[in-house]
Amino acid sequence: MKKLCLLAALCGLTTTLLAAGPEWKLVWAEEFNQPGLPDPSRWDYETGFVRNGELQYYTRARKENVRIENGHLILEAIKEKYPNPAYKADGRKEDSKRSREFAEYTSGSITTKGKVTWQYGRIEAMAKIPKGRGMWPAIWMLGDKSDGKGWPACGEIDIMEYVGHEPAVAHGTVHTEKFNHIKKTQKGSTVKVPGLEDAFHLYAIEWTPKEISFFVDDKKYYTFANDGTGDAAWPFDKPFYIILNVAVGGAWGGAKGVDATIFPQRMEVDYVRVYQQK
Repeated sequence: MKKLCLLAALCGLTTTLLAAGPEWKLVWAEEFNQPGLPDPSRWDYETGFVRNGELQYYTRARKENVRIENGHLILEAIKEKYPNPAYKADGRKEDSKRSREFAEYTSGSITTKGKVTWQYGRIEAMAKIPKGRGMWPAIWMLGDKSDGKGWPACGEIDIMEYVGHEPAVAHGTVHTEKFNHIKKTQKGSTVKVPGLEDAFHLYAIEWTPKEISFFVDDKKYYTFANDGTGDAAWPFDKPFYIILNVAVGGAWGGAKGVDATIFPQRMEVDYVRVYQQK
């Protein structure tokens, strides 16, 4: 199926072999067919202790945590002692990015930031997620101007989030200046899929100037509508980039602790595809 879809794209066909529908045209596809590290012309890495008080150190271009094998992207979380290059012995304890001399876990996070962005479209990923208490994998997007404008004003679209202490449940959420988890006003929903962690599933959004709809296996379970009140509620009329990551612990993922016996754990991604309306 992967080769057929890629052939269709190369031939300039405007319909797809998947359920994206005849109104969408494939404009970008990452099939993860080349073994080794992800294509550096398409992907960059998040590194270090990045956010949410999570336990993992995201490494850069380290095959133990990020690699392509057997046609799949592997993002693997490992329990290991790993030195933090940013550590400062006299640092403030509340600065979790520098006060930890060693990480308890390593993992991988890759992003298209600085490489390619999209404004509107259907963005989908076929993935098999890790499981177990403390796991927090995600397939998501951030506004391209996030460095200048800051979160949450830049906008965030969580195509798929999963926390291991809520088995078989996928989350789809948006965060904006008006609607975000800090204020406990975030907008989103969940869908329960029995055996979610044991097989590949298709996670997708369809994003237009009017709304963002969320899907699992082409079944829509939530729609966030543009209420027309401005950027604070709808910062989604600008380019966004993709992030794929596997976190361990943190404010949400570690809300009920981390089961240290489950590692290593991995997210496998078969492909990421972006469609836009004709």
